[in-house]
Amino acid sequence: MFKTILVPTDGSERSDKAIATAVDYARHCGARLIGISVAEPYPFSPLAESSMAIDPALYEENVKTLANQHIKKISDAATAAGVPCQTEIVMSFNPDEEIIKAAQLHGCDAIFMSSHGRSGLSRMFLGSKTQKVLAHSTIPVLVLR
Repeated sequence: MFKTILVPTDGSERSDKAIATAVDYARHCGARLIGISVAEPYPFSPLAESSMAIDPALYEENVKTLANQHIKKISDAATAAGVPCQTEIVMSFNPDEEIIKAAQLHGCDAIFMSSHGRSGLSRMFLGSKTQKVLAHSTIPVLVLR
């Protein structure tokens, strides 16, 4: 049914569940995976005192290294299962927008992603990246809790 599946990861255990589900599905159905990790750029604030701020280049290098570790979980799992896989890391403050763009760019049929399961005030204030993907996606989104 699905031939190209996008799998976003933030490195959490919940994301690991989405990765395992996507790899298993792809292996059984002959699909390929597109893995994406969205790293957040340095939150520059012109009002911050320079003595208190960390080096933006060092910060971005660290978040890219962390994103590489997250994305490696997808490629390793796919390789072990014999599933074709392509991965990418994107720097953005809006992971939900980057997930939607990646799905369109790679011609994905579905998105397999996790949800942190927040509810109530924490969901309202923190927002839900998964909810935003669900609201704006034109393809099916399988949400794993």
